[in-house]
Amino acid sequence: MPETSVGEAIANVHAQFSDANLVYGHGTDNAWDEAVALVLSVGGYADDESSLDIVLPEAIQRRVVEIAELRLSSRQPLPYLLGRAQYAGLEFIVRPGVIVPRSPIGFLLPDAVKPWLPVDVTSVIDLCAGSGCLGLLAAHIFPNATVTLVELDDVACEIAQENIALHNLSDRVALVQSDVLKLDGTSAPSLDRADLVLCNPPYVNAQDMATLPPEYQSEPIQSLAAGENGLSLMLPLIAKISGFLKPRGIFIGEVGASAPALIASQSELPLIWLDLPQGGEGVFLLEADALNSHTARQE
Repeated sequence: MPETSVGEAIANVHAQFSDANLVYGHGTDNAWDEAVALVLSVGGYADDESSLDIVLPEAIQRRVVEIAELRLSSRQPLPYLLGRAQYAGLEFIVRPGVIVPRSPIGFLLPDAVKPWLPVDVTSVIDLCAGSGCLGLLAAHIFPNATVTLVELDDVACEIAQENIALHNLSDRVALVQSDVLKLDGTSAPSLDRADLVLCNPPYVNAQDMATLPPEYQSEPIQSLAAGENGLSLMLPLIAKISGFLKPRGIFIGEVGASAPALIASQSELPLIWLDLPQGGEGVFLLEADALNSHTARQE
């Protein structure tokens, strides 16, 4: 193979991706950024201009070509082919069978939601945890907090455990394998109430599921599909979320493009819709105090 620099390899991959019918959204949103992510990840190079002139060893060059060809032929998300995903400044293990980390919730912690957070966050629950990315990110951000990841799927639980080990957080992060709708603060299996509860559940409605591009079809259907209106999990979860929260706790949930359906079905609920400067849609916040007051008025 002819000698190739990092910069040249990125340009070559970018040209291939630009000419292909690829869809992005799993850590990058365009062909150039995906080409950069591929080459730098395979080579282990810094995301810095100084890396561009480094000459790729032949083994790295061949691996770059191999993964680029796989990306084009399989239409799998790049993180599946790399085995790792970059999310909110951290790295997580991923592979087919678990959704690729990309929730806008992670970019809201802690600054964007600080006005609603308790002064000292000492407990966090991550419902529908998948790879564990949100809960583990929270463990880094809130160093005094214990974190519980709740996930049902066997493959996702296995990967979440690997990520707990990767981040050396087994002393503060625990995994509970359970259906979140069979779990609350009062019945077995039970959890202590938390200052902060996070949830990025399945929320894609039936119409959108039918038109997903191959990259998203590569992800586990149980992590995406949420019935006709996209709320088959979120609606029953909201009905019991007060059981997970301390009196001044907050719940942050994501429903994406199913937000209008949630607003229509829960028009009286005191939802606070959050701005998402990093992109995405449909992330809301519920305060335990407001939720409890609302529930009391309804009774």
